[in-house]
Amino acid sequence: MAKSTQIEQAYKLAQGRYAELGVDTEKALDRLAKIAISLHCWQGDDVGGFESAEGLSGGGIMATGAYPGKARTADELRIDVEKALSLIPGRHRLNLHAMYAETKGKVERNALEPKHFASWVQWAKANGLGMDFNGTYFSHRKAADGFTLSSADEGIRKFWVEHGIACRHIGAYMGKELGTPCVTNTWIPDGYKDIPVDRKGPRERLKKSLDEMLAQPMNRRHLLDAVEGKLFGLGSESYVVGSHEFYLGYAVATKTLLCLDMGHFHPTEVVSDKISAVMTFVEELLLHVSRGVRWDSDHVVILSDELEALAQELIRGDYLDRTHIGLDFFDASINRIAAWVIGTRGMVKALLLALLEPTARLRQMEAAGDLTSRLAMLEELKTLPFGAVWDYYCTKSNVPAGDAWLNEVKTYERNVLSRRG
Repeated sequence: MAKSTQIEQAYKLAQGRYAELGVDTEKALDRLAKIAISLHCWQGDDVGGFESAEGLSGGGIMATGAYPGKARTADELRIDVEKALSLIPGRHRLNLHAMYAETKGKVERNALEPKHFASWVQWAKANGLGMDFNGTYFSHRKAADGFTLSSADEGIRKFWVEHGIACRHIGAYMGKELGTPCVTNTWIPDGYKDIPVDRKGPRERLKKSLDEMLAQPMNRRHLLDAVEGKLFGLGSESYVVGSHEFYLGYAVATKTLLCLDMGHFHPTEVVSDKISAVMTFVEELLLHVSRGVRWDSDHVVILSDELEALAQELIRGDYLDRTHIGLDFFDASINRIAAWVIGTRGMVKALLLALLEPTARLRQMEAAGDLTSRLAMLEELKTLPFGAVWDYYCTKSNVPAGDAWLNEVKTYERNVLSRRG
């Protein structure tokens, strides 16, 4: 029996089992196909960028490992992204950092223009992709003391404000050209390694810088501004200027998007629990999906309990239309294309699991105070034939089901990656 026939037969059985609980699998798959995940370009080259042959380091940015075959040029990075996307069901996006401008390092970050990203936009058009963007506020001589937008040095502060303004124009260009809003995110590493005396001053300067950056109104059909907080970083263990509380307040006050990164909180905190809280006050949310192991280690995303909980919150709260999902991990110890595929497929699997949940039925049990049935149902759902629905979705999307995608990655490694030296 052909494998595709087996997959279809297994799906029909699974479809009937879910129907018994009032779940329409076809409706779930149709909705899933409309959810775009923003793949982060920096997984493909270990957060190197194209400003120098040596790549970037410092500022809490570190990819560990030296697996052979990383992308060395924009063209190599683009074909690697294409390969990854060919193995992931659905239509997705690309998330780009400012340091991936094609200028050969000859243009300062505060002087970047849309033309420096024209090749990326042309490529995205050809592949039917939307794009998102990030300012690069780390690994630069003007960030050497650990401060950028909150710097007490007015010249340095203004440089980074100019960079932020340039990034907004680039993001707006991407959104206009591609016909879908470009989420342009701001994260800075500013902070102190040890306990500061003045916590107030840097935060006042950061607010001033953000106000200056965002002063020019932009068409929200082209650009969506986001701000991203963090608990601590390498070299800023004791104090981070742009904390979660700071940016939550700023997002509420200015109607910018709030970015929640799954690795940017205390190890005992979970982002899934924060979604319904912040969504009560912010209009839209940006998620950076990562996996921290003991700290913000940016491990490859897997189908963990927290990833499932994250997806459940988005579906149960009906937040999908107000949420933008991006990935943010970088692992140089394994095949980089495989890392993209594992992480993105993991996120899509989590969303499918959430879409296959009989949420209305569970909510009725909860409202009736029947917490026994609620717990029992949640446990029974764990053994339903989700895998059969997932394999069918992959086949329907013309990508490999099961682990068949890994053979394609291995072939690509032999034919392409191994020749990069």
